[in-house]
Amino acid sequence: MEMDTQQSVLWLPYSLRWKREGLVSDNIYDSSRRPHPLVEEFLALLRYRELVYQLVSRNIKTRYKRSFLGVVWTLLNPLLTMIVLSIVFSQLAKMEYYPVYLLSGLVVWNFFSSTTRESMNEMIWSGSLLNRIYVPKSIFVVTAAGTGLVNLGLSLIPLLLICLVLQVPIDPAWVILPFSVLILLIFAMGVSMIISTAAVYFADMLPVYDVILQIWFYASPVLFTIAMLPPRWAWLFRLNPLYYMINLFRMPLLEGIIPPISYWVVASVVAIIAFIIGGVIFSAKSHEYAYRL
Repeated sequence: MEMDTQQSVLWLPYSLRWKREGLVSDNIYDSSRRPHPLVEEFLALLRYRELVYQLVSRNIKTRYKRSFLGVVWTLLNPLLTMIVLSIVFSQLAKMEYYPVYLLSGLVVWNFFSSTTRESMNEMIWSGSLLNRIYVPKSIFVVTAAGTGLVNLGLSLIPLLLICLVLQVPIDPAWVILPFSVLILLIFAMGVSMIISTAAVYFADMLPVYDVILQIWFYASPVLFTIAMLPPRWAWLFRLNPLYYMINLFRMPLLEGIIPPISYWVVASVVAIIAFIIGGVIFSAKSHEYAYRL
């Protein structure tokens, strides 16, 4: 009887025999049980968070290491731009605190444009790195966003100084500004992932996006107010997502009020949709980037 049992075991498939004899475990890799690529990308990004910090630190040091003015230029640049544009457009705007209006719009615009453009640059120039070692591809988008946040924080210093010089009232509504920046960050990262994916497949995407940014700048409420536009064209201004995001940042600072709930809803929905679409497209194609760069 014992002989028959041993012979029956020999006739079992190898996988069952190995499992019965303890040579394999139940923890068998199954590709069909992998999480969604977007979830995988996020988990990989968490594991490489120290690398994100190092890359952001590298970008900041590289930018200011050999600069004569260093960090001071980051403070002076928006101030000088604001002074020039205020001289040109203040008579057209005819509004109180126009320099604050202008500089607050420039701070938001500079963060969005630099973050999206630099994420595409980081992706394009990372081809040699991706061919050597594994890193989550989204690390370049997050690095650009982190660098942009540092520069945004520095840009707030001259903005607050102008508010003090022009005696803009300090209002409790200012505490809402971090939430405005958070929505802007989510939107910028979503757009960054979309255009970075496009840049991998289309080499001319970078100069094309520069043209898009130039058009987008004049279609955003940075220099002009919506009251300066002909009424029949005002609705087109409101189709721009940055119209709401700039106002979420500007209204608490300039007017001392919390923006209407409709602005928060529109800005949040657009930002989340852009982030989800960008994340799905970016993660779905991430396995091809190393072969195309």
